[in-house]
Amino acid sequence: MKVAAAAEKLRRQGVDVVDFGAGEPDFPTPDNIKRAAVAAIDANFTKYTAAGGTQELKEAICERHASDYGTSYKPNECIVTVGGKHVIFNLMQVLVNPGDEVIIPVPYWVTYKDVVNYAGGTCVFVDTDEEAGFTFTAAMLEPHISSRTKLIIINSPSNPSGGVLSREEFEKIYHLCASRGILMMTDECYCRFLYDEEPFSIASMPNSKETVIVAGSLSKTYAMTGWRIGFGLAPASFISAIGKLQSHMTSNPTSIAQKAAVEALRGPQESVGIMLAEYRDRRDYVIDRLRAMPGVRINVPKGAFYAYPNIGVAFGKNGIQSAMDFSEKLLDQAQVAVVPGEAFGTDRHIRISYATSMEQLTKGLNRIETFLKGL
Repeated sequence: MKVAAAAEKLRRQGVDVVDFGAGEPDFPTPDNIKRAAVAAIDANFTKYTAAGGTQELKEAICERHASDYGTSYKPNECIVTVGGKHVIFNLMQVLVNPGDEVIIPVPYWVTYKDVVNYAGGTCVFVDTDEEAGFTFTAAMLEPHISSRTKLIIINSPSNPSGGVLSREEFEKIYHLCASRGILMMTDECYCRFLYDEEPFSIASMPNSKETVIVAGSLSKTYAMTGWRIGFGLAPASFISAIGKLQSHMTSNPTSIAQKAAVEALRGPQESVGIMLAEYRDRRDYVIDRLRAMPGVRINVPKGAFYAYPNIGVAFGKNGIQSAMDFSEKLLDQAQVAVVPGEAFGTDRHIRISYATSMEQLTKGLNRIETFLKGL
């Protein structure tokens, strides 16, 4: 947010800033979804709904998840929230008590740490294997489990790294959690954006409902970031508790956005494949360009739409001692906005979002290359 604010200040001054910071699709929301929202307004569907979402939308979420991943959730095991971040916050408030430990692989999405801390829990961070694409294994997690471990958070594909767990390893982690009575939250925000394999949910494992909690979102899948519709799939008792909390926090998600979400889930799905194909082309271009920059280390992301290069080669030059230093100087001197790795738990990386046009990618990467050569 600090970098975004600085970039916006430069834009107001008329500076041509290339923004690689935004974690949202640059595609418009598909027309059929927008038309559903207009129809909802015309039909005066503008009143309160049930705090946890309409029955129609919960049914559509369960149907889509079953179709995509082979799960069997029922509407009473589903809640609709004001975006994916909202369901994660609510889950932490309902599940995590002071003293509980939550295992979080590094790098992690920025919100995980803060919502655990806010709930009074203790974050237990586990380093991942950078050379293997920031992946991790059950064997790497197990030594960090204690009698106080309440939850393990898994985000695959990962924001910020684009790392993807293999199905085999994901299942091993699930069995580890189940055998120890530990809950697993799987953040499926980017689940439909996989480049090398078919989408998979650990919630499709037999008898997984007792262990697995799904945090989902329509924001990235359907280019609906501003519509603010997320969802949770969990045991009915958890959903009931979240519903009580949400009824006092936000009441219902926007009625109009809920109607649009039903159309997104039940309507044509071609837009998802179109976006994925474009992201693949952009990914390949970005990785090729970064690998051609001397000293920059980068893994090929297998999902999502982020690159997470190691820019440690710049340390010790021009006063740069951290990713934050690098990001601030890159914005100031080259007018390129990126997110420093400190936001995600590392200090030698930057996150580059390639959810932007090829023209902007070319311009921004040219500037980064020139900036590195000038250090």
